[in-house]
Amino acid sequence: MPDPASPPAARRSDGSSLERELAAVEGRHVWRGRLIALAVLASLAGGVALYRWKTRPPPVARFVTAQVTRGDVVETVQSTGAVQPLTQVQVGAQISGRIARVHVDYNSFVRHGDLLAEIDPTLLGATVESNRAQLAAAEAQVTRAKAQLATLEVSLARAERLHVESLASQADVDQVRGQRDVASADLAAASAQIVQTRAQLVYSRTNLAYARVYAPIDGIVISRNIDPGQTVAASFQAPVLFVIAQDLRNMRVLADVDEADVGKLAEGMTAEATVDAFAGEVFRGKVRQVRYNPNTVQGVVTYSAVIDVENPDLKLRPGMTATVTVRTREAKAARKLPNAALRFKPTPPTGPDGKPLPQAPEPPLPPGKARVWVVTDATPGKEKDEPRVIDVGITDGIGTELRSGELDDAAKVVTDETDPQGADAKKSRSRMF
Repeated sequence: MPDPASPPAARRSDGSSLERELAAVEGRHVWRGRLIALAVLASLAGGVALYRWKTRPPPVARFVTAQVTRGDVVETVQSTGAVQPLTQVQVGAQISGRIARVHVDYNSFVRHGDLLAEIDPTLLGATVESNRAQLAAAEAQVTRAKAQLATLEVSLARAERLHVESLASQADVDQVRGQRDVASADLAAASAQIVQTRAQLVYSRTNLAYARVYAPIDGIVISRNIDPGQTVAASFQAPVLFVIAQDLRNMRVLADVDEADVGKLAEGMTAEATVDAFAGEVFRGKVRQVRYNPNTVQGVVTYSAVIDVENPDLKLRPGMTATVTVRTREAKAARKLPNAALRFKPTPPTGPDGKPLPQAPEPPLPPGKARVWVVTDATPGKEKDEPRVIDVGITDGIGTELRSGELDDAAKVVTDETDPQGADAKKSRSRMF
């Protein structure tokens, strides 16, 4: 400690040197702590880096692959259409009039010849009676004409005898003959009037019969368009009064098939139909007809296919929308590949500028051939593939039948690329620069 008797200046000098020494000691301690902390952090970072290096995952495989499998391949054609009865008859009215009575309703079962409805026959009955009276008058006219003709025939014979005896002139004979000819013509006209009147009577009787509407077939009434008291007019065309379906246990679906698929269909192929009302239930059927008449809607061409469908429980109803699946071809226990393998094309290599290098186009293949890419080296990070040409058959949209070709069951066929140097990486590099 400084001497209290020393001068103040001496004491200040000794205190300053002591403070400097203390500050230097403290500074060395601070830097030593910082160096230790840095060393600890560096050791931790090195340890983490070493751990990550030792536990790093293996390189991502460049290719997504698949192998040849075995199973059934079913080629199908799918379309939609409306459910209809096999036989459906529209029952109309051939005469105009007021509906007097209706004897059936919706869902009524009818037999051939059952009375469905009646039109008021009052006016038609009056027409029949009028025609009968006209016929009676025509028949009476014929009787009168016959009697007159017979009288003139006798008069003509008398005049001819008198003329022979020179008691009558030739003029008298000619006059009587002319009267006889007129009477004969009147008889012919009266006979023709009878024929005409009888035809009118038959016409009016037929119209009277048409006032009673009968069922033309056995079936069920699926539509009734009239009520008692309603007036129907049959001036230009017969109004539809009822629609009768003959047998709902056998239905048909009129499906619209796309023009790209119509060539695959043929009569007799098995089909399956589903409707929204009975989800999960399948109705079996067969293709009965593929029509040649095209249907064009907004530039889309379709063709109508008639599929007969069994409906034993009467679940299918006319007018329902059905989805029809027709089995066109089938391969049992076939070797098959996923369709992704047939669509795959490798990413072309890139140049130093990151742009794809020009590649020679692959030669086209004939129908029934396809090109796939097979992995020849599966070493992670060094994968290689090469093309193979194979013979293919039918497809179900997911897999394709493999018929033959340079491809065994153990081969790994490329379906996609996961190479980080592929297209996605190239896009990333292009965005960076």
